[in-house]
Amino acid sequence: MPLPDLIEIVPLEKPVHAEITVPGSKSITNRALILSALGEGETALHGALWSEDTQVMVDALQKLGFEMKVEADPQEFCNRTITVKGLGGKIPNAGTAKEPLELFVGNAGTAARFLTALVCLGKGVYRLRGVPRMHERPQGALFKALRALGYEIDSWNDKLPAVIRGTGPRAGKCEVSIKESSQFASALLLTGGQRGWQVAISGANQDEQPYVDMTRALLKSFPKNGGAFQIEPDASSGSYFWGAGWLLRHSEFAAALGPAAMKTKAGTDVSVAQYTDVSVRHWPSSGLQVDAEFLHLISGKLLLRERQDGGRTPPSYGVFLTLPAEVSREQHLGDSIMTAAVLAPFVGQVIRLTDLGRLRVQESERVIGLRTELTKCGVKVLEQADTLTILPAAKKLHGAEIETYNDHRMAMCFAILGLKVPGIKIKNPTCVRKTFPNFFQKLAATPPRGLGATILNAKTGKVLSGADLLAG
Repeated sequence: MPLPDLIEIVPLEKPVHAEITVPGSKSITNRALILSALGEGETALHGALWSEDTQVMVDALQKLGFEMKVEADPQEFCNRTITVKGLGGKIPNAGTAKEPLELFVGNAGTAARFLTALVCLGKGVYRLRGVPRMHERPQGALFKALRALGYEIDSWNDKLPAVIRGTGPRAGKCEVSIKESSQFASALLLTGGQRGWQVAISGANQDEQPYVDMTRALLKSFPKNGGAFQIEPDASSGSYFWGAGWLLRHSEFAAALGPAAMKTKAGTDVSVAQYTDVSVRHWPSSGLQVDAEFLHLISGKLLLRERQDGGRTPPSYGVFLTLPAEVSREQHLGDSIMTAAVLAPFVGQVIRLTDLGRLRVQESERVIGLRTELTKCGVKVLEQADTLTILPAAKKLHGAEIETYNDHRMAMCFAILGLKVPGIKIKNPTCVRKTFPNFFQKLAATPPRGLGATILNAKTGKVLSGADLLAG
């Protein structure tokens, strides 16, 4: 049975002890798929995310003629081992001006941008299209750069759908702005890195742009002549569970330790056994994902020490219950800044989330979405330019029907809020299939592999479990 159109998250009433696994990184998976196709020989991608965004990339590459094998991953249901036979920059299949080869990219920004650059190496005509929201998202800066390299791209408004005429590899120079999306630069670097494309990058914070840095790091470390590559867990997905642990501990500490301890950044250590203890297994330490910093943001220090056997020893928690007064989308976090937004009302001080402009042009208009849905729950939120100012909750928050705008991250953020606030109902929860199809299964699974949350069909009151919670 598919997920209902409206579900309700029932708050947890007792401490939970859990160690969660999350699927592989979407950003790394889709970059690795492109690099595998461009390389020589067979490359096996272990721990690759298997979700809507990565499946559209796999489908498109297969349609372009690349041989791929997809096998189950015994460690994580929504991961796969994907083996790709690279062709050294050749694109086997192409269409004609009369019948372009059609590629569907859904609402996956990485697929839309990376494939646009990739098909330029082909010799024929391609038409890329997506869902209506993808047709609203920026693409113009990438088109401009590819045209400067000599490729012909037809689009009446510099967005998708677009027709690209591939004429094979050619050397050249271009400049691309990452003001609207760093994926434009990543697309050019992935495809053109060994094909003679000299890419100059402009736009805000271009030298510190974490997703461009991820691309550059992968270009250096990725096997170019076949082999194996391990994809690490997705830090953005992991932020929901770290955030859930923070939110639940906050409530428990408030009840047990009193207001004095709640006002300090660090108090006396407390026994893990007494309070909620949620962690994410194999937390990334490579530096590739900016959202791996989320743990530091909410804890003030790395609380879980690695053991020689690969496990972790968490002897105690310091009482860290604040967030920085200002958190930047450009300087501190990526998409997990949305997780910080749902924690902010509980901090006890004003929190400013800044540099949010890119959130406006992603899967939904996320700045307005966060403000609107938090306000529904009784949070005082001020929006000015690309900043959200979130005031401390003056009274207990209340439930609401949360509009997700078909945005996976809106659904997952507010589901976490529902673990603390009664009456949170999530519309269109199936949208999490974009990056985390089994998210609600992990929320409901029995600890230690889940949080043990009760999730209801909001219209019938039926408790959902197992396959009913998979976003297919």
